[in-house]
Amino acid sequence: MFVVLAASIVLVMATILLLYETLRLTSEHLSELPVPPRWRIVAVVLAAFAGHTAAVWTYAVAYWLLVLRLGLGAFSGVPIETFEDCLFVSVVAYSSLGYGDHAPVGHARLLTGVEALNGLLLIGWSASFTYLATERYWPLHGKAHAHRAASARHPADGEPGREPLFPPTAGT
Repeated sequence: MFVVLAASIVLVMATILLLYETLRLTSEHLSELPVPPRWRIVAVVLAAFAGHTAAVWTYAVAYWLLVLRLGLGAFSGVPIETFEDCLFVSVVAYSSLGYGDHAPVGHARLLTGVEALNGLLLIGWSASFTYLATERYWPLHGKAHAHRAASARHPADGEPGREPLFPPTAGT
């Protein structure tokens, strides 16, 4: 039980850091993309999806190691025998989808429960990040073309949306 509890803590911390770094890098480089505002919003969504995918794979590796290799917990229902099965369990738990064809037994119950809560929080976090990016870039639709024409006449002006999504605050 303590091994799974410790693994759960490490997994939560690792996935938080994974998503944090994904969103941080996205925020830092989004304004540098030489694309219209709509593609910056798409880039945010794709980056968030990539962060969640990495988190799901992290949990899948943990299931493979803890359940299939070390025998700490099990699943009833459809047998879990391969890494792909572990990946499926992880996607279902992380997204709180809960198909029900794999039911955790023993210590695996703790791990899947923690993953579901972790996924819920991280999905909410990326949703709020996506909202902020959308709020920032949505008003620029149509203005970018007009601003480019004005910038051709006044090259000293910057293009709208080239500022960082979350500019650094004083003292950081």
